Amino acid sequence: MKITQVEVDVLCVPVAQPYSAAGRQVTGNWHVLARVTTADGVQGHGYIVSPRQALVAAVGQATRELSSQLIGMHVLEVEAAWERLAKAGDWIGPGGLLHYAIAPLDIALWDAAGKTLGQPLYRLLGGYRDRVPAYASDGLWYNLSLEALAASAGKHVANGYTAIKMRLGHEAHPEDEARRVHAVREAVGPEIRVLVDATETWQLGQAMQTGRALQEAGIAWLEDPVQHEDVTGLATIAQDLLIPVATGEHLYQLSDFHRLFQARGTDIAIIDLGRIGGITPWRRVAALAQAYHIPVCGHVIPEIHVHLLAAIPNSYLVENVPRSEAILQGMPALEAGCLVAPSGPGLGIALDADAVQRYRVS
Repeated sequence: MKITQVEVDVLCVPVAQPYSAAGRQVTGNWHVLARVTTADGVQGHGYIVSPRQALVAAVGQATRELSSQLIGMHVLEVEAAWERLAKAGDWIGPGGLLHYAIAPLDIALWDAAGKTLGQPLYRLLGGYRDRVPAYASDGLWYNLSLEALAASAGKHVANGYTAIKMRLGHEAHPEDEARRVHAVREAVGPEIRVLVDATETWQLGQAMQTGRALQEAGIAWLEDPVQHEDVTGLATIAQDLLIPVATGEHLYQLSDFHRLFQARGTDIAIIDLGRIGGITPWRRVAALAQAYHIPVCGHVIPEIHVHLLAAIPNSYLVENVPRSEAILQGMPALEAGCLVAPSGPGLGIALDADAVQRYRVS
């Protein structure tokens, strides 16, 4: 069960539906893909995803440099492996690039551990349930007209979603932001949860004013209303509004989440697999959140996050925004508004070897 080989590739994977990010159109997502192989012939894979080529190029090189640290380690000693990787890369950390570089290796180890033991990852990590309520967030961008936004929201509901997330933050007045919510609400009906992501675009005063308008419009949560460093501002908003505030995807350290939770700066914690450094530290944050009675969500990569969220009692929603389906043989199924965790060992979804080769950049 010792690791004998580690491969790291950088891929550019096309998306089925182009989307906007940081003011530009994205037609392909960059991946750092790690594959670990054991002496028994078991192979596990893991990856991080980003629309930013420069970030992924740097992460890919760092992941390759760190990967040799895993040779000879036992595949089930994932905690020890994470600490070894963090120590070996402390010159580029803590957090930041180091966590991004560790994450593909850590995820690949967990996938290999599940395959070695013949168990799906969600069960290996605790097995609280086998499915998680899901929300759709593709095609609900700032730049859409009210008509296009409503049509996209209606299509998600027709596909079986009971919750959707739209982006706001580009309108000058609160009533204009609320108008976009009303357009979506009219399209999807009263039973669908409408979540809003403000993508850290407002200052505190505007966030308070707009948050109240959106609360009256009937949204189910307000995500990232101000900059994530403004923990005091987040706490003020969370205390003022009746709707939950969600944040956390931009945080890199367990200590960052600890400060956020202590300040009561969020009602829902969103954890990003890449920024936090993979599954191993993701679980630590989720456990800390449970201690504060805070529910947890993941940020993108739904085919992995569904396992993590299905394993814990304080999971809330999984964001089903697929970015890697072009290199995978199938994706988790949506049933009655829930994403179902794959039942095969490990992540339960195999790589498409031909697609990986086709989209490989380096």
